[in-house]
This record gives sequence, C-alpha cells and structure tokens, in this order.
Amino acid sequence: MPADVPEGMKKEAEEGGCGVVGFAGSVMIKGRHIRRPSVQMHNRGNGKGGGIAAAGLDPAFFGVSREVMSECYLLNIALLDPSVQRDLENEFVLPRFEVVHSRGLPARAGWRDLGLLTPPPDVKQYFVRAKKGALDDFRKTLSGVTDREAEDEFVFRNSFAINRKFYASLGEKKAFVLSHARDLLILKIVGYAEDVVRYYGIEDMPAHVWIAHQRYPTKGRVWHPGGAHPFIGMNEALVHNGDFANYASVTEYLRQRNLRPQFLTDTEVSVMLFDLWSRAYRYPLEWVIEGLAPTTELDFDRLPPEKRKLYSAIQATHIHASPDGPWFFIIGRSLPDEKECQLLGITDTAMLRPQVFAFSEGRGVQIGLCASEKQAIDAALESISEEDGRFRPIADKYWNARGGSHTDGGAFVFRVKRNGAGATVGCFNKFGDPVSADPDRVACDFSEKIAPGTADEERGLLQGNAGEIFGFVSSSLASWDYGKVRWAIRHINSIEALTLLNDLRYGTGGKKRSSVLQIIRSRINALLDSVAAPEYRRITFAGRDTLRPPRQGEKTLVIDASGFEPEGALCDARLLVKAYGLGWRRFIVYRLSGQRFHGCGLGPASGGARIDLYGSSGDYAGSGMDGCELHIHNDGQDQLGQILKDGKLVVYGNVGQTFMYGAKGGSVFIMGSAAGRPLINAVGRPRVVINGTCLDFLAESFMAGDALKGGGFVIVNGVEFGEAGGLRDLALPYPGSNLFSLASGGALYIRDPEKTVVASQLNGGRIVKLSKADWDLIRPYLEENEALFHVRLADLLRADGKALPPEKVYRKIMPLQAALMDREIPDEDE
Repeated sequence: MPADVPEGMKKEAEEGGCGVVGFAGSVMIKGRHIRRPSVQMHNRGNGKGGGIAAAGLDPAFFGVSREVMSECYLLNIALLDPSVQRDLENEFVLPRFEVVHSRGLPARAGWRDLGLLTPPPDVKQYFVRAKKGALDDFRKTLSGVTDREAEDEFVFRNSFAINRKFYASLGEKKAFVLSHARDLLILKIVGYAEDVVRYYGIEDMPAHVWIAHQRYPTKGRVWHPGGAHPFIGMNEALVHNGDFANYASVTEYLRQRNLRPQFLTDTEVSVMLFDLWSRAYRYPLEWVIEGLAPTTELDFDRLPPEKRKLYSAIQATHIHASPDGPWFFIIGRSLPDEKECQLLGITDTAMLRPQVFAFSEGRGVQIGLCASEKQAIDAALESISEEDGRFRPIADKYWNARGGSHTDGGAFVFRVKRNGAGATVGCFNKFGDPVSADPDRVACDFSEKIAPGTADEERGLLQGNAGEIFGFVSSSLASWDYGKVRWAIRHINSIEALTLLNDLRYGTGGKKRSSVLQIIRSRINALLDSVAAPEYRRITFAGRDTLRPPRQGEKTLVIDASGFEPEGALCDARLLVKAYGLGWRRFIVYRLSGQRFHGCGLGPASGGARIDLYGSSGDYAGSGMDGCELHIHNDGQDQLGQILKDGKLVVYGNVGQTFMYGAKGGSVFIMGSAAGRPLINAVGRPRVVINGTCLDFLAESFMAGDALKGGGFVIVNGVEFGEAGGLRDLALPYPGSNLFSLASGGALYIRDPEKTVVASQLNGGRIVKLSKADWDLIRPYLEENEALFHVRLADLLRADGKALPPEKVYRKIMPLQAALMDREIPDEDE
C-alpha cells in the first residue's frame, strides 16, 4: 500500500464503488495534486487497478519543444516483458514512424515499498510522426479525409495491431499501448491511482488537465494493468464509475463498424463509442453526449421542436449502442489543432452513480473539477491552493448534474483554451451554454495587509451574543473590503457567531462568497485549535489514547479530525462512539477531510447527544441514528441518514446521492438541494424539509403511513438563495420525473404556486388539494426551518410579489390508492 495511506485503510483487496476525479486549470498543475483526492477515495478502490491521465502537457518535462508536443503523437507503451521491446520497435515503430524523441519512464519508487502486489510495467515513450511512404500507402485505403485525419487513423490502427500481437492474442500478456494521442498521456497499474503518481515519479509533472480512477473495470474483472482505467480512444482518455447491462450489444454495434474491443471491459467500449462518433462520424460534442445519454420522458417533451427532431434521429440511429446502466464518465481530451484541451463529465439518465461538479474563477486563474464525491474536490482544491495561492480551497460553485436534463443536458465540459503563453478555462453545458461562477466578484488576495477597524467596530465584534455579532457583521460585510473583513473575523471569539456567519446567507458585496467563507472557516479552526475554556476538552489523533470521561464542568469534546482515517478502527467516528460510552454528550468535530460515519454507532435512544461537523465531511453521516442531533455546517455527502430511526439532522448546504435511503424516522432539515434518489424506501415517520429541490426519484417507494395520522412526509420548497442572501424561486420546484413513484404511504408537500408539477411526473401518485389539517401539520416544521436557516415562512407564502394562502402555494402529493380511499379532492390542474 502507498505510504501516504494510513495503516488502518490498508485492506485486503476488495471490490469498491469506483472513485473518479478530474480537474482542469488555466495554469498547469502538478501531478502531486491528483494524488490527494485519489487518497481521499482510497476506499472506492481495491488495489487491482488504478490509473491517471493528463492532457495539456508541459513539453519541458519530456525534453521536447511545444511544437513537437503539439504535432507529434506520444506513443506510450507499457512493457510487461521488457524483452519484447526490440521486436515491437522493429515491427511497429521504426518502419512506420519518424521518431523525433524517445525516452523511458523509469520507476522512482520500489513497488514492494508501495505495497503493490505486482510490479508495474516499464514504460517507453516515443514522439512520432508517420513516415511519408507508410502514410501514403495507408491513405489509398481512405477517402474524404484530411492529412491529419488519415494520420490519426494510421496511429489508431497501429496501436490496435500492437495490442493484438503482444496482448490480446496471448495467454501471457507482454506489452500494450497505454496511449497514442498528441499532448495526452495515460499511466496505469495494478494498484491505486496515487501509486501511479509515486511509482513513476510524476509529482512534479505539470499539465492543464488531470483525471484519475480507483478500481479495475466492472466487466471482465481484469486484474491486470491493461484492464485498469483510463482507456484511450484517439484524442481522449476516459474513466468511469458504473457498469452496463448492454455491454454485449454495444460490443456488437462496434464490431459491425469493424471496431473490436481488446480488453473486454465496458470502459474500453465507452471510449471507443466516443471516438467513433466524434472522430469518424464527426459529430458535434452535443450529439455525442446525446448518443451516450439519450434524453427521455418529460425532459424530451420540454426540448424545443428542432432539438426533439434532431435527438429523435440520433436515438433512432444509435439507441442500441447507448450504454444502458448506471454510469458517470470523466474524460480528458486533447485538441492541439484547436489549441485546446478539455475535461468532460457526463452523467447517465439513471443517475445511480454519484457525481459532483465545481468551478472557480478569479485572480487571473480558473479551475473546473468533477468527482465521485465533493470531499475529493475539496481535497484537490486544498492541495492546489497550498502551492498556488491564486486558487482557493473552496470553489465558487458546486453542483450535481441531472442526466438528460432539458436545461443543461447533465453534462459539462471545462475547456482549457491556450492564448499565447497563457490559457483560460470556461465551463459549458451539453448545449454549449456557458456556466459562470461569480466571475464579477473579486477573490481575496491574502498577501495584502489587514486593515484595522474602529474602536466601535471592535466593540461590536467582542460584545453581545452570537446573534447580535452575526447581525452586525452580516449587515456590514458588503461594504467592507477584504482587509476589513479579515480584521473583523479575527476579532470574533464566539464559535456560535462564526458558525452563523458560516452557515447563513447574506450579501457579500463585490467579494466572492468562497473567499469570505475561507476567512471564516480559518478563524473557526484557529479558535477550536486553542479552546481553553473549562467546558471544552480538545483531542487530536496523536492524543487519542488520552480520551477519558468528562470531568466536572466539561461539556463539549472537541475533536480535531486531521490525521484520523476516513473509516475503520482509527477513524474519528469510532473515537466519538467511544467517548459517548464514557459519558460525553456534546461533540464538535472540525478539520474534516472526507471522514465518514459520524453519528453512527451510538446505539438506541441516543437523545441528548449533539454533534456539530465542520469541514468537508464524508459519506454516511447520520446513518442509523436513533435520537442523536447532528448538524453539518457545510454540504453533506452521499448516503446521509440511511436507515435513520430517530433524532434530528440539519445540513447547512446541499446533500448528495441516496439521502435517507430506507429511513424510518427523524426530523431532517436541508438548507439547499438533494441530489438523486432521496428517501427511497423510507418507512415509518421521517419528517423532512428540503428548501431547494432534488434531481430525480424523490421518495420512490415511500412507505411512511398516513401523514395526517403520525406518518412521514417531505416538504420541498423549491427556492434558492440569491446573491444578496434573499430567496428566489427555482425555475422548476421539481425538474425530473419519477416523483413519489410507486409510493404506498406518506405524503409530499411541494411549494408550487405556478403549478408546474404535472401528473406525468408521477407514477402511482396523485396531486390533491392542501387541507387545513395538512397545513397545521407542516407549519411547525416550516417555522423551525425559518429558525434554522432564516428562510422566512412569510416569503415562502409569497408568489409574484403577493401574499397567498397556503393552499395556493403548496400542493400535496399522496399515493393514488390512498387518495381514492380517502376521497381526497384532486387538484384542479392535476
């Protein structure tokens, strides 16, 4: 195992859930920064396959010029048996190519020292152009192509021939082509993604685009470097999380076009499809994405007529090749003729695999990221910002994609465009529409001096309760410059006041909210690092063995999570459970970086316990809770609140995939939105308020009794916070299909004054009028929602600037059979 992975995470090889991550920067970023997010998702790997790809390479690292890097193909060959190098060169390299430059990529670390089970392959790299005679003979078999297109195909087929002779046709694998593109490189081994970086010593290798993958491919189960991700097309490297139900039919589709997979994996055929449609068929990127993830159902109906006609033709032609199953693709792409490289994230329409996107722009740099988990994005940003202060550890914008969406397509591309000596990154959705991330607001330059405030301002920061301090700062912050903001936050000694400033929304003037949060969270960490009040006891990883029961006057255990493992015997969540058994009931956990399972394992009837999480927490927080109160002062991750039985969960941001799966109870408040599949198979009496929306499959198979007789329900408010902190309605309070699908109990209350939710979004549900009893039931939860998040109930009951009665704002959705039995009055616009 790699040395930078903690001992407790060094498991026996096992199947994981695939960890994928990628980022694209306007300046070149070193390979060491793809390692940290890979380590963060180590649990998603299994040690049987890890790989990285980089595009937009630095020619100096390879000892060539920019012209050579842009014009020549980097033929990158893995030698499993180094003795075949001469035969391979003599047959497939020297007779066919002019070799401009060649080099070996030597090992920089011992494979046994890294804990690898097999030695990684030797790598030989050739910068080549096709020999004129060989290319002229090859061109006789082609028509209607440019010189470069012919050379691309020549290189592609040559690699196929290398693999056929030295890999695919042999019982004993001897060599294969890792990649063959211009300005793009793939490396992969039997191990973990972070092992690739350390073994080949590419920590200092700069590139504009990086992608990484943990775990071998699903199909084929190849325990071999040839079976690891990424896979090469021609100009693109692809990694993915998921698997296909129609792998055989996709393979047959490719065979009919004389494309024969050689590594027997669904990842390989995915990139072959992408390459076929983009390079051979010359489809625009939008068409390629539509072929991979066809738009269906209500989203298709909501497309403009010209799009429906186009997409119908694409689907009719290629639907049998569209990968059917849960998947999320990340693609690194090189387009040197356009002086561009790209990072793409494509989500399938089933949305069964987690994904998060992020984008930041400011201080002359931009960066786009996507990953399986938000905490991996945060880890990458933290690592990059430590080396280059122009980047920030918090992105300007985070979002989840809804596959096949009629608004953005559920796919995003970060385009790195070179312009002279520099480059810029722009973000675009499937349709080519730009996605911005607060570009007009200014990021903080921490090298500038702090500007002191007045004596009156200092008194306002040091006196009063937390609410008063929050009110003073939040009302003043928009007019302050960063020097004053930094001075003010440094003078706040109240964790409670800083928490309000971290959690709630307010105007920041011309300053980026991400920079303001960086200042606030840094102060929170500093205060918690130095807590000295008698009611607090702080514990670190190094001091974990000093854990003891609380003494007289001690009320709160403060746990510094840095150094603790994400899971297992040495994780902070285990320490918290042990502390609970010793009598501690109040916990603050901070400096989180992907640690999981907080709130789990406290046992039944854990009422009276409260946990506050600061930082980037991981999956499964609050799962199985039975009475505990858990506050997440950031976005939540995936699988939050699974099988939650009782207690209170509050998230001051968004939550990830499969939120509250199989939950049985509890009161839950989400400040933002949920990703896909929240509250599936929930039973009992969960009571949930989501202020934003969710992507799809909300409360599928909900089985939570009768809401008016003690059962469960979900409230969806369909709002978001504007730039000045005020509320604004989302365009659609629920954008997807499969709303309350196949539910047999409970109710959904959706704020929908414009009546945008229609019966076709339901499957077994019915929209009925909101009754007084319904309003009496949900109003206390909306009032608590206001106290927690400052989402005013009065604002929720307004539409088009008018105050409306609840029944004109909220609509109730309940199971069809229950609605018929209870003779509920259907909504007039159902």
